[in-house]
Amino acid sequence: MTTTLDWYGCATFRLRTGGLTIFLDAYIDRAANAAGPQPRQRADEVGECDWIVIGHAHFDHLFGAERIMANTTATLIGSYESVRVMAEAGVPVERMICVAGGETIELGNDVTVSAYPSQHSCVWSHTEMHAADEVCLGDLGVDWHEQQRRMAELMQFVTTSLAPPAIEHVIESMGGHSTRGDGGALVYLFDTPDGRLLYQDTSGHWSGVMGDLRPDVAILAAAGRGNIDGEPIQGSLAEFVARQVEMLQPRSVVLSHHDDWLPGFSIDTDVTPIREAIERVAPATKLLELAYLDATPILP
Repeated sequence: MTTTLDWYGCATFRLRTGGLTIFLDAYIDRAANAAGPQPRQRADEVGECDWIVIGHAHFDHLFGAERIMANTTATLIGSYESVRVMAEAGVPVERMICVAGGETIELGNDVTVSAYPSQHSCVWSHTEMHAADEVCLGDLGVDWHEQQRRMAELMQFVTTSLAPPAIEHVIESMGGHSTRGDGGALVYLFDTPDGRLLYQDTSGHWSGVMGDLRPDVAILAAAGRGNIDGEPIQGSLAEFVARQVEMLQPRSVVLSHHDDWLPGFSIDTDVTPIREAIERVAPATKLLELAYLDATPILP
């Protein structure tokens, strides 16, 4: 038995393991002016899915799940906010499971997934995404009120700097259903007959949680300003990813959220500094670079 992974861009993957098809996040469709190649399948075209596991409630992670569920028998696992938004979008509540961290769910065929509390990247601390090797300092001790003020500035930047196709795409993706922030970011640890897989869809963590997990393969977000225990990293994104690899000690790493998924806000991240940083702290760990929908074997 072989576990495979398909990347749909941004932080969305299709995991096939133990005879199950599991979507990790569900954001598939892109703006018409997206810079990179588009995934060769739209959310409406997904006809096979057993489970959808959502890392957090932002539109570029959650939206698309309602369309996948309309065409399949999938069950969704996510935060209480993700479930609320999907219920508002018409997804039956009985087809969803709320988690906040600490739960283990049997998916069938000797596959389980455990949810752990996590952190969202410090998106309030920047406008455009930074390059992976750009060192970011300061912004420590910023309280909730100031973060909200800066988030409002970021939203103003996004709505005035994005090209019309990108703005139209964001509005269409959300379908009129607003989220109350990220809803509480989560990371997930899958136990499969082939080994263990960790899934993270935004660059943040609690050190006390992350340090106790030992996956064989780790999917790690590589976008924005890393969040360590509620404070922005004093360093680069490459250093943030490498710290996580050093804690987790996986055999292989797959990056997420590092492509140019929303022109004017995201960038096509050069992963070379990330690869070099990983090699310095964990030379035995292999960085797997996935193309879209290439069914990469990742386990065993």
